[in-house]
Amino acid sequence: MAEARVAGGGCCPPMDLFRSEAMQLVQLIIPIESAHHTVSYIGDLGLLQFKDLNADKSPFQRTYAAQIKKFGEMSRKLRFFKEQMEKAGVTPLTKPMKQAEIDVDDLEVKLGELEAELVEMNTNNEKLQHSYNELVEYKLVLNKAGEFFSSAFSRATAQQKEIESQQTGEESLDTPLLEDKEISIESSKQVKLGFITGLVLKEKSMLFERIIFRATRGNVYTRQAAVEEPVIDPVSGEKVEKNVFVVFYSGEKAKTKILKICEAFGANRYSFTEDFGKQVQMISEVSGRLSELKTTIDAGLLQKSNLLQTISDRFVQWNTLVREEKSIYHTMNMLSLDVTKKCLVAEGWSPVFATNLIQDALQRAAFDSNSQVGTILQVLHTSESPPTYFRTNKFTSAFQDIVDAYGVAKYQEANPGVYTIVTFPFLFAIMFGDWGHGICMLLAALVFIIREKKLSGQKLGDITEMTFGGRYVILMMAFFSIYTGLIYNEFFSVPFKLFAPSAYACRDLSCRDATTYGLIKVRPTYPFGVDPVWHGSRSELPFLNSLKMKLSILIGVSQMNLGIILSYFNATYFKNSVNIWFQFIPQMIFLNSLFGYLSLLIILKWCTGSQADLYHVMIYMFLSPTDELGENQLFPRQKTVQLVLLLSALVSVPWMLLPKPFLLKKQHQAAR
Repeated sequence: MAEARVAGGGCCPPMDLFRSEAMQLVQLIIPIESAHHTVSYIGDLGLLQFKDLNADKSPFQRTYAAQIKKFGEMSRKLRFFKEQMEKAGVTPLTKPMKQAEIDVDDLEVKLGELEAELVEMNTNNEKLQHSYNELVEYKLVLNKAGEFFSSAFSRATAQQKEIESQQTGEESLDTPLLEDKEISIESSKQVKLGFITGLVLKEKSMLFERIIFRATRGNVYTRQAAVEEPVIDPVSGEKVEKNVFVVFYSGEKAKTKILKICEAFGANRYSFTEDFGKQVQMISEVSGRLSELKTTIDAGLLQKSNLLQTISDRFVQWNTLVREEKSIYHTMNMLSLDVTKKCLVAEGWSPVFATNLIQDALQRAAFDSNSQVGTILQVLHTSESPPTYFRTNKFTSAFQDIVDAYGVAKYQEANPGVYTIVTFPFLFAIMFGDWGHGICMLLAALVFIIREKKLSGQKLGDITEMTFGGRYVILMMAFFSIYTGLIYNEFFSVPFKLFAPSAYACRDLSCRDATTYGLIKVRPTYPFGVDPVWHGSRSELPFLNSLKMKLSILIGVSQMNLGIILSYFNATYFKNSVNIWFQFIPQMIFLNSLFGYLSLLIILKWCTGSQADLYHVMIYMFLSPTDELGENQLFPRQKTVQLVLLLSALVSVPWMLLPKPFLLKKQHQAAR
């Protein structure tokens, strides 16, 4: 059930946090024409928990399944818009809600048109970007492969000139004519080589070359050149490093194998010509097309950015409206349709104090929907157990959430959340205790509290939002941390003589900064907290750890006693004598016979300054209860008291466990 925020609007009577609110089951008979307004206004009120009267029906069999489907589709479109805005770096603007200006049917049409426009823009942009990336790779192939062929042509020309010069120098009248015939025959046997050009991933280039070599049994010639900067792959759209390759081959079988290997490695192949004139022309054409595509892509992105900016101006308003409408129809699906099909019947739990508020909301809904018949509200009598509802405000809500995380109290039980306001931050402070760190926490909490109106209307990150929600918890933890820090006398782990000089002084210089042995008491006891002389001494750690552990025991036992005492008040409120006699009393006896006694010994040891070993006392209280205590005795007749407490603890266990199940069984049989 939604919380009633008392501090926000002052709609609720004075808070009574000590016990959950009295609840009632109400029935609403709502005319069809005012059902939407009624559910909307009651939802804004947040003081009625509807029951599902159609639990036996599937979601598709319910009355407003079509509307739920419609708003689900609108939610999908809004999620699509949000994804597109996040990719484009556009932030939705937060504006006050003005639902009267928005018609749901018009919004549905508008969202459909915007989605179709965005999808078309994305499709065109993807096609243009794919073409652009392909042309970028094609230009790289033309440049790199052109360098291969130009360098090879230069070398071949140089070799040809060298051979011709040698042949020219050796020719004479005695040279046989048969040699010319042999040369012509050899030239006629020359084979034309084919080649394939493209790009392959740099990390796969060596493996690519090796597999081609093995597949063709070495009957290929491969050249590769690395591309200086990463390029965007047309297929995957990712920026990767690639190499330009040229593979020379002979025969159609070799070509088929090379093409299959290129396909397996995801290598992009591009056509290439050996004609240098055509290469220059193709590079010029590709550069021109790249420039045109770049201009077109930039224009498309600008148009898309403008469209997303227009959407962002109303996105929060649209999203809130769609979510509210979907919630309204989801709630209306929980209502039962009357046999006349002219009204809806609703049942739900509400606090007793909210009856007038609900009736006011029903009257406003009937008036705003122009309904001639108002909604009828009547209280039903039932034996069902009502839900638990605690009124909270901005201060107590975080503490209540901490308690509810462990378990929600039963209806009309005492609320542990009230006591948690003190016990939770105090237990934290016993562990944290440092008034320097406490001041830092206090300042951080005050920043959130001072700016809470501004921050509550903003979208915060997960961690910041959680911290902001617990700002008053942090405030209380800061106060208690300052208090326990003063007790521990620690300011960022540094002691200060705040309240008085140290009560102890060194007898001579040999004991300074080394040990507490040799210290003598020269002044009255330090008035508040730990004497600063303990810090930096040899026994600092054992002393402070013992102090903090004993404080934790005292607070922990006190909190457990508080829980048991609350169970007594619950049993008294519900007039359950079984829980008083067979739960509260034995639990109090068992807890205080052992841990309550330990707490008493801790306080006595502090007050008397005794050197008794409490570990020894508690252990041998069980192992050897009749032995003399000796130097561990803190008060007269301590052994007798321990025997009585031990026997009481032993008796309380069967007292707590055995009678109650049989009594409950007897009560259950009598009720039947």
